[in-house]
Amino acid sequence: MTHNESIIARKSTASKLFDYFIYLLFGIHALICIYPFWYMLIYSISDPAQVSAGVYFLPKGLSLFNFQKVFQLKGIVSALVISVLRTVIGTALTVFACSFLGYLFTKYEMPGRTFLYRMLIITMYVNGGLIPTYLVFKFYGLTNNFWVYVLPSMVSAYNVILIKTYIEQIPASLEESATIDGAGYFRIYMSIIFPLSLPIIATIAVFAAVGQWNSWFDNHIYNAGNESLTTLQYLLYNYLNESERLAQILRESGNISDAQMVATRQLTPKGVRMTVTLIVTIPIFLVYPYMQRYFIKGIMIGAVKG
Repeated sequence: MTHNESIIARKSTASKLFDYFIYLLFGIHALICIYPFWYMLIYSISDPAQVSAGVYFLPKGLSLFNFQKVFQLKGIVSALVISVLRTVIGTALTVFACSFLGYLFTKYEMPGRTFLYRMLIITMYVNGGLIPTYLVFKFYGLTNNFWVYVLPSMVSAYNVILIKTYIEQIPASLEESATIDGAGYFRIYMSIIFPLSLPIIATIAVFAAVGQWNSWFDNHIYNAGNESLTTLQYLLYNYLNESERLAQILRESGNISDAQMVATRQLTPKGVRMTVTLIVTIPIFLVYPYMQRYFIKGIMIGAVKG
């Protein structure tokens, strides 16, 4: 073996060792990210009588006892329906409002375009405050109202900027051809702009859906006294704060068969927390992988221009 060949062989070995180190490093990082969700799952499906000894990587005594008891909680089904409705309706309204407004801001002939766009940007830096916002919502009749969940978040300056930047990269000749054929702004938006903007639309939809699903503070401020409008996240917030009392109530509220089951299995506050948190997290896990293929492309293309 020549001297040059030995150098190449040493470099090759060093390169392989470096690659293995990188794989190991990212593997550990992935494990750190995934393990909390895995821990919630194995704790929730473990037998409450055995879980007190501790679980680490595998469940102990497979059981759906925690899920059965949690779904018996008062109001959890109603809260799930409200959360699904606000997520679906809120995401649809946000996508339409932000995408159509972003499209309009690309039109130089739009009356007051510059002024309105600058006012929109200012909202990213200036907030009216909690009390003035509450008074405004109360004046418009949005307190103790489902629409307080979806209407205030319809327009997001950040989303509008992303969509506007993306639309500006679509060839203008497509719109010109449609205009010659007699299409108006809305027809062009629905038939040309929206289909061609699916990557950034999907990105905005992910932002909006995750925000709507995880939101609980608006429920706490505007609809706290209305149990029919309680969201799943707000219910989780209350359960996490009262899990000890909740576990005691659940142990005492079963029928005869449940009472016998509780006699051998202890429903713990930690079990309640893990189960409810897992239930709240699962829908986002199901939606996000489907949108992932659009997400990266959309956010990168939308960030090319400022």
